[in-house]
Amino acid sequence: MNDRDFQKRLGYSFHRAELLETALTHSSFSNESKGACPEDNERLEFLGDAVFDLLISEYLYEKAAHVEEGVLTRLRAAVVCEASLARCGERLGVGRVLRLGRGEETGGGRARTSILADAMEAVIAAIYLDGGMEAARAFVLSAFGDAVEEAMSGKRLEDYKTELQEKLQALGRVHITYQVEREEGPDHAKVFHVVAMVNGKPVGRGAGKNKKEAEQRAAKAALEG
Repeated sequence: MNDRDFQKRLGYSFHRAELLETALTHSSFSNESKGACPEDNERLEFLGDAVFDLLISEYLYEKAAHVEEGVLTRLRAAVVCEASLARCGERLGVGRVLRLGRGEETGGGRARTSILADAMEAVIAAIYLDGGMEAARAFVLSAFGDAVEEAMSGKRLEDYKTELQEKLQALGRVHITYQVEREEGPDHAKVFHVVAMVNGKPVGRGAGKNKKEAEQRAAKAALEG
């Protein structure tokens, strides 16, 4: 698949092709390139994260006019997450057009969830910079419309923290906490590692792009453990 084919799959034609090229350039490719050192997609990823969050929040605010803030937050979290972005990236064939370094290429980077998700955020930012907010809104609602509808119908509203709390409290009085063990990466692309503790003992660990996502994954690991 070439960039032109990919643009057809996106449903958007770029005026500034260099934005799409940057969005599809992983840092491993830039690090291994000699001389030219093309810009990688990390800055676009930073911007795309904010644009994606805003557009989904705006849509949910308008679509679910009588839903309270806490539920809206859970709905948004079910859509604005690494798994959702990666699924969309896989469906659009992002992995086939990424520019990866040799190490990532041989290590299965084209199918790696985190890489696909980051690339999708970068693509959203590239569309926003190229065509403005309306173009970004049209793409996001087209690409993630099904994910939003699934979340609103309850199919994607996975709240592992609540599930863990209810399961444990049914067995007796427990004290559940979530602690950040460490943070990795630059400020604009941090990964948080969290451990779920029950009565002071670790029961599950998880990582995510924010503390809430990491806590949910830690709770999920505890449920599966």
